[in-house]
Amino acid sequence: MKQTAGRKGLGDLAPKFAELNDDVLFGEVWSRVDKLSLRDRCIITVVALVSKGISDNSLMYHLTNAKNHGVTKEEMVEIITHIAFYIGWPNAWAFFPMVREVYKDETTGREPMFGLGEKNDAFAKYFIGQSYLNPLIKDGVFIANVTFEPRCRNNWHIHHATKGGGQILLCTDGEGWYQEAGKKAQKLHHGDVVYIAPGIKHWHGATKDSWFSHLALEVPGENTSNEWLEAVDDDSYPNL
Repeated sequence: MKQTAGRKGLGDLAPKFAELNDDVLFGEVWSRVDKLSLRDRCIITVVALVSKGISDNSLMYHLTNAKNHGVTKEEMVEIITHIAFYIGWPNAWAFFPMVREVYKDETTGREPMFGLGEKNDAFAKYFIGQSYLNPLIKDGVFIANVTFEPRCRNNWHIHHATKGGGQILLCTDGEGWYQEAGKKAQKLHHGDVVYIAPGIKHWHGATKDSWFSHLALEVPGENTSNEWLEAVDDDSYPNL
């Protein structure tokens, strides 16, 4: 995990401290994602800081970091409510205004830009993890919002068509992956657009630490169909 805050803030005053902050704490400890995910490390760090009564910019930074790695407002409120009985009521009480500020652009729970929709039960056998589907337009060009919980991804699949066809993904929330067979996986963020040509074997889904949503636009074509293939297994997915 790349960090430069130490050198920027303290490099002239305490260069060794800045080096340890950037290279050891974040460069080595935070980067051990094979042992503990960034999402879990964010939660642990927030709990530790709140427990010590710290309420400065460092806590705001780690709270924002937790949000960016998929911790919802509902989850954060529940975390603080739980630890309040162990760390002290005033410490927990003082933290909630920060939660309100960091999550002010979100409703309680996980609600993507185009709505969460319903659990994607009809296609659950083609997904690992929980996904949600919210159809937006069914006439003309089919458009649906698809949301993936952290670690959720669909199987390898192919969009077939004898003319036209394919799919376009418009990424709206969180972080995800897109990969075509034989190519390196591409990380996706808010605002990214992916065109998937007919006949291309591919998959897409969320990262390990973040929810992910995209609009899926079915490109009109002739004799269109989807061919679902093998799952993206647990051995290869964590190594992305």
